[in-house]
Formats: sequence, C-alpha cells, structure tokens
Amino acid sequence: MLTFIFILIFIDCILLTTVVLVQESKGGGLASGFSSGNQVMGVQRTADFLEKATWTLAIILLILCLAAAAVQGGGETAVQDDQSEIQDFIEGETILPPAGVQQQQQAAPMEEGE
Repeated sequence: MLTFIFILIFIDCILLTTVVLVQESKGGGLASGFSSGNQVMGVQRTADFLEKATWTLAIILLILCLAAAAVQGGGETAVQDDQSEIQDFIEGETILPPAGVQQQQQAAPMEEGE
C-alpha cells in the first residue's frame, strides 16, 4: 500500500512540475500562444485551467503525503523501544559502561605493567 502511495506521489510531482513550468510569470506561458479571439480556449480560460490544475495537484500531493505518513506509522513503536532501552539501563538490567570508561579500563592495565 505504501509503495502504491509513493508511486502516486511521484506521478503527481511530475504532473505538478509540468503544469508549473508551462505557466509563465505574469500570466503569459501557454496562454500567450493563443492570441486570436476565436479560439475555443482563449487566453483567460487557459490561464484559469492551469491555475486550477496547479492548486488541484498541490492539494492531491498534500493528501497523498499525509496518507503515506498515516500508513507508515511506526513513530510510536520507535519511541517506545528507545524508552524501554533507557528504562532497562536505568534499572540496571543492561549494564553498559560508557565508551570513555572502557577505553580508560583498557589503558590502565598497560600503564601498570610498564
């Protein structure tokens, strides 16, 4: 399911990029090629279509990203695992000396032998 959502996100990003690149700043873009007045889709209609397509694709992207985050989940279990490891360490079930202490303990016998 997550892979399917990622594929939809990728397709939406490609379409959104294409629609944005077709537009030109200040309302030109694709609409500037349709300068004659008898076109079925005039300048204003093309600009409206591109603007609506941009907003629609952006909203779809937002929804798909939220859906991917919801499906993926896993945030709580990772936090719980970290908390249980910390709790085990505090309770003394897992005795792991800090890295600096191990280095000092290994270095100490060498100093005594010299």
